[in-house]
Amino acid sequence: MMAGLIGLAVACVVGLFLFTFVETRRIERRFPPVGELIDTGGGAIHVVERAPDVPERGAVLLVHGASGNFADMSVALADRLAALGFRVFSVDRPGHGWSARPPGREASSPERQAQMLREALARRGVDQAIVVVHSLAGVLGLAMALNAPEFVRGLVLLAPVSHPWPGGVAWYYTLAASRTLGPPFRRLIVLPAGLASMRAGLRGVFEPSPTPPDYIDKTRLPLVLRPLHFQANAEDVVDTEAYVAALSPRYSAIRAPTAVVTGDSDGVVYAHIHSIGCARDIPGATLTTLQGVGHSPHHSAPESVVAAILEVDRRARQSAGQSAETV
Repeated sequence: MMAGLIGLAVACVVGLFLFTFVETRRIERRFPPVGELIDTGGGAIHVVERAPDVPERGAVLLVHGASGNFADMSVALADRLAALGFRVFSVDRPGHGWSARPPGREASSPERQAQMLREALARRGVDQAIVVVHSLAGVLGLAMALNAPEFVRGLVLLAPVSHPWPGGVAWYYTLAASRTLGPPFRRLIVLPAGLASMRAGLRGVFEPSPTPPDYIDKTRLPLVLRPLHFQANAEDVVDTEAYVAALSPRYSAIRAPTAVVTGDSDGVVYAHIHSIGCARDIPGATLTTLQGVGHSPHHSAPESVVAAILEVDRRARQSAGQSAETV
């Protein structure tokens, strides 16, 4: 009896391991890199560029949040912005999508990730951009505005994570980031469980708006379930609490024109802590709260997000003109 149970358990473990191995390869064949892998010294960053359709008015850097890749932001915004004359760069954050991740837990640092993204764009001849960040990447954009003000022409924060919050993070992120229990969890459970629960999970992200049609395929979402990608994702989520605690007291030093866009029905990130906190702490920041919108305003209300980007661009041009007049 006992031998039979042990044999069954071993068979289950082997089966789950093989499923993850095979399905990971299938997902990677289905969603290969489509942009350029740019070496930054700390690892290659996957950058997808959309050239402007009309005379160029400047660069925009789009940075995705947790459990995603470049396509989440690109699908919603890249064509719209290119039609207005922006040179648009959508990136996979380090360890996500097809971007490499430096070794060590410190790779979760939003400051280090921001530096790698800037270095990648510098290799493309970009020394200044409007930075548009969503959700967990909010702290990355804020770190970039603090540490590289010469690069950030303007900052647009979409449902950002920015300040300390109560309650911690979901248990599966903590488990996936664990040094001991993380490896078996990521290699046996995450991928089959993630595929089974993906559609239900998305409803919570977009409610009360509907999930966009074909969102999973268009945004290449299954890539996040690969073991190494999910490890990077979990470490970023778990470690963010410490980083926002360290960075948030400095937000008053941000001088880039800043716009915050959030939904009034965001069930993922506390808007009253993060979005309102950014509008309070960043000098001159504006806050737009969209009615009936959840955690992804760039998909549910892209016109409002584009309007915020245009307003930040206008303010940046005005500020640059005023600076030139005083020289």
